Amino acid sequence: MKKKITVLTLCAMLFALCVAAEAQQPKKVSLIGYLSSFDPAGESARSEGIRLALRELGYIEGQNITIEYRFAEGKMDRARELAAELVRLKVDIILAAGGTGIIQAAKNATKTIPIVMTGGGSDPVEAGLVESLARPGGNVTGITTLARELGGKRLELLKEAVPKISRVAVLYDPANSNDIHEVKEVLPVAARALGLTIRYKQLYLVENFLPLHMTRGRVLIRAVVHRSKA
Repeated sequence: MKKKITVLTLCAMLFALCVAAEAQQPKKVSLIGYLSSFDPAGESARSEGIRLALRELGYIEGQNITIEYRFAEGKMDRARELAAELVRLKVDIILAAGGTGIIQAAKNATKTIPIVMTGGGSDPVEAGLVESLARPGGNVTGITTLARELGGKRLELLKEAVPKISRVAVLYDPANSNDIHEVKEVLPVAARALGLTIRYKQLYLVENFLPLHMTRGRVLIRAVVHRSKA
């Protein structure tokens, strides 16, 4: 799945780079701005995958492309500053990785530089990032996993794998707006349709999962669903 997402991201990136190259024929080395909401360690797997895939297609960092990396490290006020910095560097394209906030920061910084979004986050149409998925309009394109709408599908797959299941625990981050939407809007509807009882448990850190007891009084939890971040 990750490989497929990387390939789709590259398709969007290469298309945007081609547009930039047509507008700037004398320029031989394309400058890519890589804007991430995470820190370098948290972004390393995705950035390395993108570099390797680009290399396979003949785009080699240090030869015909240069990548300027900027990491917001979870601070959205910093994301705005970093996006503006990439614009000042006159990058040919901005790859926005890590959710709605980082994409919005890039979009607010420029209306002309192509922006390729990748990773999870809320519906880009609902968030006002694009006009529609079929015709994004503006300067934002790329891929989205529509992660928060997959909650119902996760329950369906769980029920299909374990037909006799009746009680499920859902671990979620109360500080994450996508989690809140899924817990309040998506999961209750799916659970009713599948005949499941949902028990919700706030989980701020993955480490907190270890001491968590999957019982509530005398009710035994038969399965656990953990919401992963983008």
